[in-house]
Amino acid sequence: MLRCSRVSAVDGEGAEAVPGAAETLSLKLERKGTMAKAFSKGMDRRSALATLGFAGLGLVGMRWPPMHADDFKADALSKVLPQFSAKSREQLLRLLTAPGFSGQIPISEVATLAASEGKTVNTLMVELLPLARTYARPPISNYLVGAVARGSSGALYLGANIELPGHSLGFSVHGEQFALSNAYMHSEQGVTAIAVTAAPCGHCRQFMIEVSPAGDIEVLIAGSPAVKLSTLLPMAFGPKDLGFKDGALPVKEVNLARPKGASDELTLAALDAARKSYAPYTKAHSGVAIGTAAGHIYKGAYIENVAFNPSLSPLQTALAALIVAGEDSSAIARVALVEMEGAVISQRSVTEAALHAMAPVAKLDVATTKMAV
Repeated sequence: MLRCSRVSAVDGEGAEAVPGAAETLSLKLERKGTMAKAFSKGMDRRSALATLGFAGLGLVGMRWPPMHADDFKADALSKVLPQFSAKSREQLLRLLTAPGFSGQIPISEVATLAASEGKTVNTLMVELLPLARTYARPPISNYLVGAVARGSSGALYLGANIELPGHSLGFSVHGEQFALSNAYMHSEQGVTAIAVTAAPCGHCRQFMIEVSPAGDIEVLIAGSPAVKLSTLLPMAFGPKDLGFKDGALPVKEVNLARPKGASDELTLAALDAARKSYAPYTKAHSGVAIGTAAGHIYKGAYIENVAFNPSLSPLQTALAALIVAGEDSSAIARVALVEMEGAVISQRSVTEAALHAMAPVAKLDVATTKMAV
């Protein structure tokens, strides 16, 4: 049973703010049996790797511990990215297996890859989609989506779709949302392009307009010319329609007070995430920190959307961070949620429901905060 505790009082003082080879991994619906086996709780990592490698599904798996050098082998990467040179795969392998990998490919590494492969960054983004898809967790649809976003800094961010059995489909994280939230949590000033394995759905186009209100993001799909978001979403309903000039990026930190009595690392990490949250329409700033059995912490900020439904809860953002780091929901031991006291909406009920579905033994601690004075 999900355990939950709450801290409700807030200290008065503020605190310092503290984080085309797409077909290579094509998943046929007739492979549902293999996918279901890989998603089962009883399958260990070695068996999952063997099964998925045999099935040609690359590195997709639901319940693996973090990917380390002894797990993420060069031969597995060669199956996922056969069009890349051995030198480039070696470079990517080093990045993927580095401690603390968070789904970001820094600009210096991007430049090296592009030069080594003799390709433009746009082409590189599209050809990295099979790698992004290995992070997909779609046990309901069995449809793998990959996304690669390029931040204003030039860094690339991986993303994939997440589905949660036993919970509402509305809690699913789309691949584009995953990649964009990854860029957001890395404090990118903006996003200039996003490569996806298929044309973005309407939900994702609406989410992207919050990141780029002018619709300037380039959307890249293998075999198709690049197109601006404004072309895919003409006459868009955006922040300006509710009286806001700017969108979610760049991140604007909010000065939230430390919850009274909160001193543990996980709650402070959730507070840090809440300070990074984007909530112009409700002012209901919130953040989540996931603590795993291995002692790792993954933070997620609430990212609101002018159309409301495409908003990402802080737990969804944190879950994306956990998955791209190589862990899984089975590793979740404790979750801390920090949200605004007396706000018009609360993240508590959806966080409790989602955790009950994916990590029922995890403990949830809820603390409230308010603007620091």
